[in-house]
Amino acid sequence: MKAPHIKRNTRYYFLFISCILFLPTSIFAQWYDPEKVNKKAGEIYGYAYEEAQAGNYDAAIIKLNDALKAEPKFVDVYLSRAGIYANLKKYNLSVSDFETAFKMDSIYSNTYLLPFSISLAGTGQFGKALEKANEFLKTPRLNEQSIRAAGYRKRSYELGVAYQKKEMGKATYVFAPQNMGANINTDALEYFPSFTIDGSKMIFTRRVNSDEDFYESNLTNGEWSKSKPVPGKINTNLNEGAQNISQDGEWLIFTGCNYPEGQGSCDLYIAYKTKSGDWTEPENMGAIINTDFWESSPSLSPDKRNLYFSSSRSGGFGGKDIWVTTRNSNGKWGRPVNLGPTVNTIGDEGCPFIHADNQTLYFNSNGHPGYGLTDLFLSRKKDDDTWDTAVNLGYPVNTIDDEGSLNVTADGKTAYYASDGGDTKGGLDLYSFELRDDIRAAKVLWVKGKVYDKKTNNGLPSSVELTDINSRKLISKLQTDEEGNYLVTLPAGKDYAFNVNRKGYLFYSDNFSMKNNQPDAPLVVNIPMQPIEAGASVVLKNIFFDSKKFELKTESITELDKVVALMTENPKLSILISGHTDNVGQAADNLLLSNNRAKTVVAYLQKNGIHTKRLSAKGIGAGKPIAENNSEAGKAKNRRTELSIISN
Repeated sequence: MKAPHIKRNTRYYFLFISCILFLPTSIFAQWYDPEKVNKKAGEIYGYAYEEAQAGNYDAAIIKLNDALKAEPKFVDVYLSRAGIYANLKKYNLSVSDFETAFKMDSIYSNTYLLPFSISLAGTGQFGKALEKANEFLKTPRLNEQSIRAAGYRKRSYELGVAYQKKEMGKATYVFAPQNMGANINTDALEYFPSFTIDGSKMIFTRRVNSDEDFYESNLTNGEWSKSKPVPGKINTNLNEGAQNISQDGEWLIFTGCNYPEGQGSCDLYIAYKTKSGDWTEPENMGAIINTDFWESSPSLSPDKRNLYFSSSRSGGFGGKDIWVTTRNSNGKWGRPVNLGPTVNTIGDEGCPFIHADNQTLYFNSNGHPGYGLTDLFLSRKKDDDTWDTAVNLGYPVNTIDDEGSLNVTADGKTAYYASDGGDTKGGLDLYSFELRDDIRAAKVLWVKGKVYDKKTNNGLPSSVELTDINSRKLISKLQTDEEGNYLVTLPAGKDYAFNVNRKGYLFYSDNFSMKNNQPDAPLVVNIPMQPIEAGASVVLKNIFFDSKKFELKTESITELDKVVALMTENPKLSILISGHTDNVGQAADNLLLSNNRAKTVVAYLQKNGIHTKRLSAKGIGAGKPIAENNSEAGKAKNRRTELSIISN
């Protein structure tokens, strides 16, 4: 926010400063008197004032430099140039000019202690900034507005000092944003990037004059292609902004403002990718999501079940809050729920981004304690699905200026954002940088593939579920597309049960360990689904026993309940549960162990309402291996529990 410039007693003298109004006081200079400035220098200074008033800051600086040549001890020039540099966010240059002015005449310059402190904070010198703010607050006869402004700045400087003390002694973090280059950035404004999970496609907003449209670029061999307007029917002569592409690249949800069919000033719209690669004509997401108020900045969870967005609707904690709506099994979106007071404040929260781990939410806020008017924060989802206390991302990610949206890659390390930093090609450009360890999301890999009928090879629309094996909590649940294609994310640090379901078919069972021995790359798993008929079988990969024991481990419950559901939905189904072991140990012992394990599974099914007549158990021991027993991996495959259909 820019405050009005301050004129001295002559019409020539001016100063641009930030965020400060004060009660004029009678300050008698130690030696400097603006009325005694060289006349020629004063005239040049007046021209600089006119250029600055017109927003021609570069021209104003040239004039100020000329004024200094005519009058080297022109203190107001240093103060004014410092203010202009601050407006241009060139805080190092601003600090240098302020320091010069204060050295030349500290009494005359004393009025500008608070602007000086702001520029110091702009360079990360929060300790010095705090000293100057405290010194300013001792100025006699400050008005209330100045006291409030200084108090606000003082609190932000204290936050910066506390953060720097906390980080002292830790490994040095280097914040080095990289401009994404001429294929992405132009002399127009580029902002709000979003990516597919593999990072191969980016869509972002570009504003030319007052028109906002979407552009796309593809990453090939480490280089971003020349950006071009997204194909299809999304871009119009109206404003399209704040978009989010789904992790699989199939959906695009965005903000459309002042559309004829809109519910309010800005609504959320959705478009779908066609086989040709174009986007369909956008659809308004309806009255459940959109209201008479303002809805914007959507972010879709990786499983496409939850949609986070910012809205000024009633029922929140402040002006704009972050809300989430959940897509039901019938494909309809439910009534939005407020994320609560750990995320939302009496201020404004916006630009939510839910990471691919489905647990870490980045957003901006002017209501939580911060460094500038709007800072970036993160909150992590807890086990009970509430959100932890918001954490400020800290300096230098957050600065004394406004921060917008943040997008973080699947590995949790790299972030993308828009900035008008020193090397922009014009206004806002897109940049990438590496996040500090403590504000990273969990590394995420993913599994993708196609679900199909084993007999016909035709793709099958199916339900895909990912469950935390230890907590038995459902992590994600998604529907494949009509051709059976799916993509599911695997956040690091947990072991997962993976199930695919479709009515009339045996469910598919698999598991992925992301706690230990994480895969190095995304996985491709194509899944043949077997129709429910005699002879069909499936390995229950999420039935677990301790070595040489037959008591079920609690991690098996999720899978066993899947079998109960299968039997309940198919009341004529009769099955055989067979136990298998590797070839380690005595054959008789293995046969007995496998038989007891099969009986234990059957007992669980009986206990949960499945009639005994529909269930059989048999131990096979090591008699029917499905892999060689000469490796640990092969032995692990042979130690298994199978379900086979006897009749249906």
